[in-house]
This record gives sequence, structure tokens and C-alpha cells, in this order.
Amino acid sequence: MKRADYAALTFAEHPHNPLVRPSFPSPILADPTFVPPGESPDGRWHLFAHSLFGIHHYTAADGLHWQRHERICGNALRACLLHHGDDYFLFYEKCRLMLPILPGQSWASHIEVRHSKDLWHFGEPQVVLRPTLPWHHEPGRGSAVGNPCVIATPGGFRMYYSAGLVYLPDCGFCEPRSIGVAEAALPTGPFLPRPLPILTEQGTAPQQIGAGAIKVLPAADGLVGFQNAILWDAATKQSHSAIWLLGAAADSEDSFAPLRSAPIVAPTSGWKQSHVYGLDARWVGEKLWIFFNARNHSHWMRGREAIGLVQASQPAVR
Repeated sequence: MKRADYAALTFAEHPHNPLVRPSFPSPILADPTFVPPGESPDGRWHLFAHSLFGIHHYTAADGLHWQRHERICGNALRACLLHHGDDYFLFYEKCRLMLPILPGQSWASHIEVRHSKDLWHFGEPQVVLRPTLPWHHEPGRGSAVGNPCVIATPGGFRMYYSAGLVYLPDCGFCEPRSIGVAEAALPTGPFLPRPLPILTEQGTAPQQIGAGAIKVLPAADGLVGFQNAILWDAATKQSHSAIWLLGAAADSEDSFAPLRSAPIVAPTSGWKQSHVYGLDARWVGEKLWIFFNARNHSHWMRGREAIGLVQASQPAVR
């Protein structure tokens, strides 16, 4: 499919959303990453998402009814699963504290990877990217690299990642300011970051104040990206986020631009009244599956986050 084909897709949310809710006592379950049965070693769906206590493992027979298993690691969030050959690599943001940034605190995170052959047993963590560039740091807020998305390239592996921190007063915590690219010869790194970000707080959408994160898929004529941009409404003094569809040409793979004038998933009411957040997108047969998480209230003391599904079907060949 070309970028224009992605732009023409019709996206539909599953009628039973949210499909996966947080387990007590965590109020959130966020940033899903998944493998469909055709890519898993046991023919089941596998999903990984984080609560306040770290990254958890879920499985399903149909991709809709999920069973929770063991926690993979603590003080970790925003995972991304890379399936390469017979191997699986779970990338995630490792942090010092799984709490909002309050007065007197600062955020500190880096990106790690753990290798698996069966999606049940994972090796020891390896650090693959640390915050080393000026735009990775935010005065008075801390340092952050996270939200990894790793894809294979002809020359090795490319990581899209978030960095920097934008404070949202209505939420009481920070979201990512920019998105950058880092490259490595092996999925276990180390990844070398490019000097400048490819997406910043200005660019994708009106009222944008943070780049959020991006998940990238190949297209026949370049790349497509699904970005949950962070927005600010000055009139209501409320933040929001939504998923935007971006594209980059094959000869300029760092120059992402919107493919549509409106987001493909945006806040509405109920469980996703406030923010639509992190996601993972993969083709399963002729259908594009996008698992995402959303929030019902902005402030961290009142908000609850759960995981839902949006799908689109590949257009028929004429």
C-alpha cells in the first residue's frame, strides 16, 4: 500500500471498547504493543502494556478477550515489541519512579531491550539509548528518552523515540516534547541518536505543544506514522491528545507530514473523553489493527486509562 492508500482508509473503533482495563490497584493500563497469532510462536495473540507497577503480559485467542499473566519488569513503561526472524525484542522506557513529576522531583529515563524466543521468557535487560543530547533534557524537569519504535532497515535497525518533557498543568505531569531517530547495526544496540529531532512540539496539528510518540510502518512509497500529538486548548486551559496519520516519502524518510487534515482517533466522551495516547499498529491479514490507550480525565489523581481497538480494512484490488 502507498501513503495515499493509507490516507483513504476508513477507521472504525471496536463497539466493545475498551477491551482491556487496568487491574486494581493501578488506575491505568497504557501504551500497548502486540504480536498477532501469525507472528507468535504459539499461535496466540500477545500484548504487553504498562500499569503503575511496570509492564504486564496478556494473551488472547481472538485478539479481543485478554488474559493477564506475569509482570515482565517494574519501573518500566511505553513498550515496543520487534519481531525479527525467530527472535522477539521488547524495548521499553526504564525510569526511576513511576509517578508524575511533582515539585522537587525530576524525571530520569533511558531505553532498554530484553530478548525472547517464546514471548514468555525474557533475557536480562540491556541499555540501548540514554539521554545524551541537549534536547533530551528539560531544565527543572529532568531527562527523558522513551516511547521506542524499532524497525528493521536495509542497513540495520532504526529507532524512533520520544525525548524532552512538556509540563501539562491540567494533568499534573509531563508528556514528550520531541521525537528523534537513532540507529544501530543490531537490535541490541547501542543506538546512535541523530543530532536533531525530526518532529517537535510545533508541526503536526493546530494547538500542538508536544510531539508525543510515533509508531512507523513501511509503505510502498515511503513510510507511514501514527503519532499521538499532545495539544493544548488555550480557551479551556485543557490538554488533549489524538492519533494523527503521517507520511514520509522514500527519498526523505525523516520528513513526516500529515496525510489527513483531522486525526484518525480523537477524544470524544466516556473512557476516552480526555486523551487518546500510545498505540501499536500491525496488519493482520487484510485488516489493520491498532491497539491504543485513552484517558477519561486529564488530572493524574482522577484519570483512568484503558486499552481499545480501532481497525481498517485494505481496499479491494480493482
